[in-house]
Order: sequence, then structure tokens, then C-alpha cells
Amino acid sequence: MEAELAARYGIPDQETDKPTAENVDVYLIARDSAGNATGCGALRLLPDGTAEIKRMYVTPQARGTDVARSILRNLEEHARRRGLDTVQLTTGDKQPDAIRFYEREGYERTEGYGPYAGHPMAVCMARRLA
Repeated sequence: MEAELAARYGIPDQETDKPTAENVDVYLIARDSAGNATGCGALRLLPDGTAEIKRMYVTPQARGTDVARSILRNLEEHARRRGLDTVQLTTGDKQPDAIRFYEREGYERTEGYGPYAGHPMAVCMARRLA
């Protein structure tokens, strides 16, 4: 994931608040029938009572196979079980494929949050869970 993002943006990862084992509530890894990892995603609980989707990634060969949707829905379900009604995330302005995916899945653009508020390359999105 980091190599792909570095290639798109021409710079190494700039995230200052990376998810860790201490602040991630769940981390999911999707695997194909042979056991190879095809995607991943994490859910981090935030102090304001929302959750943040982190490190969503699907390998290029698994894109378009519903791996991303499955990971996202499972992360959202985990947030619901934790009693949360909103999830948010940040992607980048040079990731139109990710932006389209999240919009199709019901996410709407927001003003931003935390270190991403006002960041020129950040595209912040959120979804209320029903």
C-alpha cells in the first residue's frame, strides 16, 4: 500500500498519526481460496465517539471482486456492535478510484477531522450507520 501511494504522490507516507496495535479496535485481512492476502482494513476508535477506517487496501489483482466492499461492511458492522453511529475516513486527492468507491458505498465528503482538517491532499468522508 505504501509503495503504491508513494508512486501516486511522488513522496513517502506523510501520515503522522499511524494506527497501532494500541489504538486499533479491529484489523481485518481478506484472503483468497489459496490463503493469499487480498486486502485489509482497520477500525480505530476516536475520542469523539466515532470510528475511523484506516489502512483500507486491496491488491491490484483482487480489485473489482467485492473484497473492498466486504472489508468495509465488516468494519462498519464492528463499529455498530461497539455502539457507534458514524464512521469516517480519509483518502487522498490522487486516489479517484478510492473516492468513487466510497461514494458508491454511501460515504459523503466532510470538512475533515484531526490532522486531516484543511490538508490540501486529504479527502475526508463519513457515513452514518443505520
